[in-house]
Amino acid sequence: MTLTAIRPATPDDVPAVKAVTDAAYQHYVERIGRPPVPMLADHGANVAAGRVFVVGEPVHGVLVLVPEPDHLFLDSIAVHPDRAGQGVGRELLAHADAYARELGLSEIRLYTNALMWENQKIYPRHGYEMVERRLDEGVYDRFHYRKSVGPKA
Repeated sequence: MTLTAIRPATPDDVPAVKAVTDAAYQHYVERIGRPPVPMLADHGANVAAGRVFVVGEPVHGVLVLVPEPDHLFLDSIAVHPDRAGQGVGRELLAHADAYARELGLSEIRLYTNALMWENQKIYPRHGYEMVERRLDEGVYDRFHYRKSVGPKA
């Protein structure tokens, strides 16, 4: 199923990027004892840097991708709870794969908080392998994942 086209976010999308991100991550605040890092991001700076992709009118899915020299870092993925279970996340993950290949990068990396246990089921279903669990910055207990996406087609 193809959803609304995924497109680069514009400055006009910043409020929606924040709203979708906050809605998607809000339920984790109590569980992990602090706002998840994506809720604290400088969305305006990420949009200005060309790192943010959105889907929907109105926006209901957000993807933050950071190209690194040897991989694509999937910084954040957020789907508004009203659209959960409708394939939006799957489409965003497929976009990340295609974007990595377009950039000539053969690997995607990401991490997720250890208390976001739902993600530990989702990412392996999409080809990600858990590389390690570690404490980052002394406070973030995270599972680090990677996925090979092969060379540019």
